[in-house]
Amino acid sequence: MGYIGPLVVNQLRMSRPDAMLIGLDLGFFATCLTNSALLPECNVDMQYFQDVRSVTEAQLDGVDAIVHLAAISNDPMGNRFEEVTLQVNYKAGIEIAKKAKRKGATSFVFASSCSMYGSADDAAKSEDSRLNPLTAYARSKVFTEEALKDLADENFTVTCLRFSTACGMSPRLRLDLVLNDFVAAAVSSGEITILSDGTPWRPLINVKDMARAIDWAIGRDAAVGGSCLSVNVGSNDWNYQVKDLAESVASVIPGIKVSINTDAMPDKRSYRVNFDLFKKVAPNHQPQCTLVDAIVELRDGLQAMAFSDTHFRDSKLIRLKVLNQLLADGLLGNDLRWK
Repeated sequence: MGYIGPLVVNQLRMSRPDAMLIGLDLGFFATCLTNSALLPECNVDMQYFQDVRSVTEAQLDGVDAIVHLAAISNDPMGNRFEEVTLQVNYKAGIEIAKKAKRKGATSFVFASSCSMYGSADDAAKSEDSRLNPLTAYARSKVFTEEALKDLADENFTVTCLRFSTACGMSPRLRLDLVLNDFVAAAVSSGEITILSDGTPWRPLINVKDMARAIDWAIGRDAAVGGSCLSVNVGSNDWNYQVKDLAESVASVIPGIKVSINTDAMPDKRSYRVNFDLFKKVAPNHQPQCTLVDAIVELRDGLQAMAFSDTHFRDSKLIRLKVLNQLLADGLLGNDLRWK
């Protein structure tokens, strides 16, 4: 019930029409719907409103595959809730994997992240590159991947998808992502302000292409990549410097002014990524969306919402703002459990 989940459910419903799809989510962002014609969860057969930290083995009866998306999902939230990030992103995920394996599941798909490479030199990072996680979020992904290796075997296939930075339109849009932020700023104010010096590198991927990769991973044959595979997911054509992303938005949306803070301290979270392995193991599930596609669908989606909020970084389209408001209203405890 977050940003990526609705696209995954839609993809799986199309590609596996006879599958029984079961959702599980605590519902923090359930009300953050953006121009959706229907509740995305209408596409699942069953929906649990539940904390991933309390999943029981009984709930996993008959489950063949797990797609583990649940996470405290970006660096600002990870910094604010560091211990909970480890509980939810790492410990809960491993417990679910153990329980699923005991109940006979054969596939576990983990939404990992290229952010685990951290600060990088000029060379594009491959799966064999040294990991350098700089944040609680990135560390939680490293810990989970390491623990999942011990669970994988010939009867339990694990696929860790090291996703690029997500972008694109969703029924539960997030604007705390670099390209989404730039398009929102362009649509609402006609100006994009880059807070860094614009030089950091980011690999990007459209949420629709993330969903296609997850669909592939669910049915991955262990003969392709082994019983436990960690793979960078994206395209070599989608490594961009932040300033180039802003200029691309300006080229699609006329009249946009782009300003760069040339005096800013360098952003250490800069990395380019090599996606050759993903192209080799999943040739039929390669990214299909272009950067222009993503910008256009974001622009059109925001305009369809009559979006004009120049203060959107303080709105419910920013995930940390939603959590902080739930805390302020006394609905959540500091452990991010419903009161």
